[in-house]
Amino acid sequence: MTALEPTPAFAQQSFDRNSLLAALSEAPGPACFESCDFSGADLHGIDLREASFAGCRFAETDFSGAVLSGSRWRDCRASLAVFQAVDLSDARFWCCDLNNTQWRGARLASALFTEVKLTGAVFREVQGLGLSFHDCLMVGADLQGHSFRKQQIEMLDLSDADLGGCDFRDAVFVGGSLRNASLKNARFDGADLRTVDLAGLRITAVAQLLKGAIVSADQAAEFLRDLGVRVH
Repeated sequence: MTALEPTPAFAQQSFDRNSLLAALSEAPGPACFESCDFSGADLHGIDLREASFAGCRFAETDFSGAVLSGSRWRDCRASLAVFQAVDLSDARFWCCDLNNTQWRGARLASALFTEVKLTGAVFREVQGLGLSFHDCLMVGADLQGHSFRKQQIEMLDLSDADLGGCDFRDAVFVGGSLRNASLKNARFDGADLRTVDLAGLRITAVAQLLKGAIVSADQAAEFLRDLGVRVH
Protein backbone atom coordinates (compact mmCIF):
# COMPACT_ATOMS: atom_id res chain seq x y z
CA MET A 1 0.00 0.00 0.00
CA THR A 2 1.31 3.50 -0.77
CA ALA A 3 1.77 6.29 1.75
CA LEU A 4 -1.23 8.06 0.24
CA GLU A 5 -3.59 5.20 1.10
CA PRO A 6 -5.29 5.05 4.52
CA THR A 7 -3.63 3.05 7.28
CA PRO A 8 -5.50 -0.25 7.68
CA ALA A 9 -7.94 -0.18 10.58
CA PHE A 10 -7.82 -3.99 10.75
CA ALA A 11 -4.78 -6.13 9.95
CA GLN A 12 -4.04 -9.84 10.19
CA GLN A 13 -7.31 -10.67 11.91
CA SER A 14 -9.89 -13.39 11.30
CA PHE A 15 -13.57 -12.46 11.10
CA ASP A 16 -16.90 -14.25 11.19
CA ARG A 17 -20.20 -12.40 10.84
CA ASN A 18 -20.54 -11.36 14.47
CA SER A 19 -16.96 -10.20 14.94
CA LEU A 20 -17.10 -8.23 11.69
CA LEU A 21 -20.33 -6.47 12.67
CA ALA A 22 -18.77 -5.59 16.00
CA ALA A 23 -15.67 -4.22 14.29
CA LEU A 24 -17.71 -2.18 11.81
CA SER A 25 -19.71 -0.59 14.62
CA GLU A 26 -16.46 0.94 15.90
CA ALA A 27 -15.05 2.01 12.52
CA PRO A 28 -15.23 5.80 12.03
CA GLY A 29 -15.60 5.55 8.25
CA PRO A 30 -15.15 3.12 5.37
CA ALA A 31 -13.32 0.11 6.80
CA CYS A 32 -9.84 -0.93 5.64
CA PHE A 33 -8.65 -4.54 5.95
CA GLU A 34 -5.15 -5.88 5.30
CA SER A 35 -4.21 -9.58 5.34
CA CYS A 36 -7.46 -10.51 7.09
CA ASP A 37 -9.23 -13.87 6.83
CA PHE A 38 -12.98 -14.04 6.16
CA SER A 39 -12.96 -17.59 4.79
CA GLY A 40 -16.28 -19.39 5.05
CA ALA A 41 -18.02 -16.47 6.76
CA ASP A 42 -21.73 -15.80 6.25
CA LEU A 43 -21.74 -12.10 5.31
CA HIS A 44 -25.07 -11.98 3.46
CA GLY A 45 -26.64 -8.54 3.37
CA ILE A 46 -23.76 -6.85 5.20
CA ASP A 47 -22.94 -3.20 4.43
CA LEU A 48 -19.29 -2.77 3.42
CA ARG A 49 -19.67 0.08 0.96
CA GLU A 50 -16.37 1.81 0.10
CA ALA A 51 -14.41 -0.73 2.16
CA SER A 52 -10.90 -1.66 1.00
CA PHE A 53 -9.30 -5.09 1.16
CA ALA A 54 -5.62 -5.89 0.54
CA GLY A 55 -4.21 -9.41 0.68
CA CYS A 56 -7.38 -10.77 2.33
CA ARG A 57 -8.85 -14.29 2.09
CA PHE A 58 -12.50 -15.02 1.32
CA ALA A 59 -12.60 -18.70 0.31
CA GLU A 60 -16.25 -19.84 0.21
CA THR A 61 -17.42 -16.61 1.86
CA ASP A 62 -21.11 -15.81 1.24
CA PHE A 63 -21.73 -12.14 0.35
CA SER A 64 -25.25 -12.69 -1.04
CA GLY A 65 -27.19 -9.42 -1.08
CA ALA A 66 -24.34 -7.44 0.53
CA VAL A 67 -23.63 -3.79 -0.24
CA LEU A 68 -20.06 -3.43 -1.52
CA SER A 69 -20.44 -0.45 -3.83
CA GLY A 70 -17.26 1.55 -4.26
CA SER A 71 -15.17 -1.16 -2.58
CA ARG A 72 -11.51 -1.81 -3.47
CA TRP A 73 -9.91 -5.27 -3.64
CA ARG A 74 -6.21 -5.91 -4.23
CA ASP A 75 -4.31 -9.23 -4.12
CA CYS A 76 -7.28 -10.98 -2.49
CA ARG A 77 -8.15 -14.69 -2.76
CA ALA A 78 -11.84 -15.58 -2.88
CA SER A 79 -12.22 -18.91 -4.66
CA LEU A 80 -15.77 -20.32 -4.50
CA ALA A 81 -17.08 -17.13 -2.86
CA VAL A 82 -20.71 -16.16 -3.52
CA PHE A 83 -21.46 -12.61 -4.74
CA GLN A 84 -25.06 -13.32 -5.73
CA ALA A 85 -27.26 -10.20 -5.93
CA VAL A 86 -24.45 -8.09 -4.40
CA ASP A 87 -24.19 -4.35 -5.10
CA LEU A 88 -20.64 -3.87 -6.42
CA SER A 89 -21.26 -0.70 -8.41
CA ASP A 90 -18.01 1.21 -9.02
CA ALA A 91 -15.98 -1.54 -7.32
CA ARG A 92 -12.37 -2.18 -8.33
CA PHE A 93 -10.54 -5.53 -8.32
CA TRP A 94 -6.79 -5.80 -8.99
CA CYS A 95 -4.67 -8.97 -9.15
CA CYS A 96 -7.22 -11.10 -7.27
CA ASP A 97 -7.96 -14.84 -7.45
CA LEU A 98 -11.74 -15.11 -7.88
CA ASN A 99 -11.88 -18.53 -9.52
CA ASN A 100 -15.22 -20.37 -9.46
CA THR A 101 -17.08 -17.45 -7.90
CA GLN A 102 -20.83 -16.87 -8.31
CA TRP A 103 -22.12 -13.44 -9.44
CA ARG A 104 -25.67 -14.18 -10.57
CA GLY A 105 -27.86 -11.07 -10.33
CA ALA A 106 -25.03 -8.86 -9.05
CA ARG A 107 -25.05 -5.12 -9.69
CA LEU A 108 -21.72 -4.44 -11.39
CA ALA A 109 -22.31 -1.06 -13.04
CA SER A 110 -18.95 0.60 -13.78
CA ALA A 111 -17.06 -2.14 -11.91
CA LEU A 112 -13.51 -2.89 -13.08
CA PHE A 113 -11.55 -6.16 -12.99
CA THR A 114 -7.83 -5.90 -13.84
CA GLU A 115 -5.44 -8.90 -13.94
CA VAL A 116 -8.00 -11.02 -12.11
CA LYS A 117 -8.36 -14.81 -12.24
CA LEU A 118 -12.01 -15.63 -12.96
CA THR A 119 -11.78 -19.21 -14.24
CA GLY A 120 -15.18 -20.89 -13.94
CA ALA A 121 -16.88 -17.74 -12.63
CA VAL A 122 -20.62 -17.37 -13.33
CA PHE A 123 -21.82 -13.90 -14.39
CA ARG A 124 -25.37 -14.64 -15.48
CA GLU A 125 -28.09 -11.98 -15.22
CA VAL A 126 -25.73 -9.31 -13.86
CA GLN A 127 -26.46 -5.61 -14.21
CA GLY A 128 -23.25 -4.58 -15.89
CA LEU A 129 -23.56 -1.20 -17.63
CA GLY A 130 -19.98 0.05 -17.83
CA LEU A 131 -18.55 -3.20 -16.42
CA SER A 132 -15.09 -3.89 -17.84
CA PHE A 133 -12.46 -6.62 -17.67
CA HIS A 134 -8.78 -6.10 -18.54
CA ASP A 135 -6.12 -8.80 -18.85
CA CYS A 136 -8.23 -11.38 -17.00
CA LEU A 137 -8.15 -15.18 -17.03
CA MET A 138 -11.77 -16.24 -17.69
CA VAL A 139 -11.34 -19.82 -18.91
CA GLY A 140 -14.64 -21.68 -18.69
CA ALA A 141 -16.47 -18.63 -17.30
CA ASP A 142 -20.22 -18.26 -17.87
CA LEU A 143 -21.03 -14.85 -19.35
CA GLN A 144 -24.26 -15.73 -21.14
CA GLY A 145 -26.08 -12.69 -22.45
CA HIS A 146 -23.45 -10.15 -21.42
CA SER A 147 -22.92 -7.10 -23.63
CA PHE A 148 -19.42 -6.14 -24.72
CA ARG A 149 -20.78 -3.88 -27.45
CA LYS A 150 -18.33 -1.20 -28.64
CA GLN A 151 -15.85 -2.10 -25.90
CA GLN A 152 -12.12 -2.57 -26.30
CA ILE A 153 -11.59 -6.10 -24.97
CA GLU A 154 -8.00 -6.32 -23.80
CA MET A 155 -6.21 -9.62 -23.19
CA LEU A 156 -9.18 -11.67 -22.00
CA ASP A 157 -8.64 -15.42 -22.05
CA LEU A 158 -12.18 -16.63 -22.75
CA SER A 159 -11.13 -20.14 -23.78
CA ASP A 160 -13.94 -22.67 -23.24
CA ALA A 161 -16.17 -19.88 -21.89
CA ASP A 162 -19.95 -19.90 -22.36
CA LEU A 163 -20.60 -16.74 -24.37
CA GLY A 164 -24.06 -17.71 -25.60
CA GLY A 165 -26.12 -14.66 -26.56
CA CYS A 166 -23.28 -12.21 -25.85
CA ASP A 167 -23.20 -8.95 -27.80
CA PHE A 168 -19.77 -8.23 -29.31
CA ARG A 169 -21.00 -5.85 -32.01
CA ASP A 170 -18.36 -3.25 -32.94
CA ALA A 171 -16.07 -4.50 -30.17
CA VAL A 172 -12.30 -4.45 -30.68
CA PHE A 173 -10.34 -7.42 -29.33
CA VAL A 174 -6.74 -6.73 -28.31
CA GLY A 175 -5.11 -10.13 -27.92
CA GLY A 176 -6.81 -12.73 -25.76
CA SER A 177 -8.55 -15.95 -26.73
CA LEU A 178 -11.93 -17.30 -27.83
CA ARG A 179 -10.47 -20.78 -28.28
CA ASN A 180 -13.21 -23.44 -28.08
CA ALA A 181 -15.68 -20.91 -26.63
CA SER A 182 -19.41 -21.55 -26.90
CA LEU A 183 -20.82 -18.77 -29.08
CA LYS A 184 -24.43 -19.82 -29.66
CA ASN A 185 -26.49 -16.78 -30.68
CA ALA A 186 -23.59 -14.39 -29.97
CA ARG A 187 -23.35 -11.31 -32.23
CA PHE A 188 -20.12 -10.07 -33.80
CA ASP A 189 -21.28 -7.56 -36.44
CA GLY A 190 -18.44 -5.10 -36.99
CA ALA A 191 -16.22 -6.69 -34.32
CA ASP A 192 -12.46 -6.58 -34.90
CA LEU A 193 -11.11 -10.08 -34.16
CA ARG A 194 -7.76 -9.85 -35.91
CA THR A 195 -5.59 -10.31 -32.81
CA VAL A 196 -7.68 -12.80 -30.82
CA ASP A 197 -7.07 -16.57 -30.81
CA LEU A 198 -10.00 -18.20 -32.66
CA ALA A 199 -8.62 -21.73 -32.70
CA GLY A 200 -11.09 -24.51 -32.14
CA LEU A 201 -14.10 -22.65 -33.57
CA ARG A 202 -15.96 -24.83 -36.05
CA ILE A 203 -16.13 -23.41 -39.55
CA THR A 204 -19.93 -23.62 -39.42
CA ALA A 205 -19.91 -21.40 -36.35
CA VAL A 206 -17.53 -18.98 -38.04
CA ALA A 207 -19.75 -18.70 -41.10
CA GLN A 208 -22.91 -18.11 -39.09
CA LEU A 209 -21.72 -16.10 -36.10
CA LEU A 210 -18.77 -14.09 -37.35
CA LYS A 211 -20.48 -12.73 -40.44
CA GLY A 212 -19.63 -9.06 -40.65
CA ALA A 213 -16.66 -9.36 -38.26
CA ILE A 214 -13.11 -8.39 -39.18
CA VAL A 215 -10.51 -11.19 -39.16
CA SER A 216 -6.89 -11.34 -40.28
CA ALA A 217 -5.63 -13.05 -43.43
CA ASP A 218 -3.95 -15.70 -41.27
CA GLN A 219 -7.20 -16.40 -39.43
CA ALA A 220 -9.12 -16.69 -42.71
CA ALA A 221 -6.47 -19.09 -44.05
CA GLU A 222 -6.78 -21.22 -40.91
CA PHE A 223 -10.55 -21.47 -41.38
CA LEU A 224 -10.01 -22.59 -44.97
CA ARG A 225 -7.52 -25.23 -43.86
CA ASP A 226 -10.19 -26.56 -41.49
CA LEU A 227 -12.30 -27.13 -44.61
CA GLY A 228 -9.48 -29.08 -46.20
CA VAL A 229 -8.58 -26.28 -48.59
CA ARG A 230 -4.85 -25.84 -49.17
CA VAL A 231 -3.72 -22.22 -48.94
CA HIS A 232 -0.53 -21.06 -50.69
